[in-house]
Amino acid sequence: MAEFTQPATVLSVTDLTPHVRQLVLLPQTQKIPFQPGQWVSLKLPVGPKPPLNRAYSLAAPSTASGELTLVFDRVMRGLGSGYLYTLNPGDEVMLSGPYGNFTIPQQLDRDLLLVARYTGLVPIRCMLKHLYAQRQMATILLIAVAPAEEELFFHQELLTLAVTHPGFRYLPLVAAGGEQQGIDLTLSMLRPLIEGMPKVIPMLCGTKGFARPLRTYFVEAGYDRKEVKTETYD
Repeated sequence: MAEFTQPATVLSVTDLTPHVRQLVLLPQTQKIPFQPGQWVSLKLPVGPKPPLNRAYSLAAPSTASGELTLVFDRVMRGLGSGYLYTLNPGDEVMLSGPYGNFTIPQQLDRDLLLVARYTGLVPIRCMLKHLYAQRQMATILLIAVAPAEEELFFHQELLTLAVTHPGFRYLPLVAAGGEQQGIDLTLSMLRPLIEGMPKVIPMLCGTKGFARPLRTYFVEAGYDRKEVKTETYD
């Protein structure tokens, strides 16, 4: 069965950091019901054999009007992000979805540990907004790793969330030295929280080079591989 594809209109364009942009889209044919953590596929009229399919996670829960919020970074010489950076309000883009299984567990019977590298924060932010809108009182720790201080997008929002919800902790990390430094900094935070402590629900989102070593760490710490939910975007 062929996937259903429809046009969506760009409602707004917002720069969140020097290299991260937010698009709000409105599907034109029908609303797209989705779970926090899922993504849509954009069909972009670029590349040697268009359309170019690119996956983008949803940054905010569904709305009554059906708006979709996408957040992405501009990749050097990237065809997809380069094209998206040319869009303005009123333009249209084709999309399909939703897709993906990186979603909130039905039972939050343990503390939730969220780890995001850069734009890996996008689906996790959607989850957080959903959980707190539903008045979920789960204990949650978020470790967010960015390549520079000015690239910590949604930073003020997350700080405010930590102040207003005692069960939520937010640890922003800056890894200007690259991916390996991000892994090392994250592990230095994780070890005292994991080793010898009750199990948590780990959810990791980032590049394969970032997420896979962290998943390996959890497995070596006694977690079953299926207990460590992982989403990668490369």
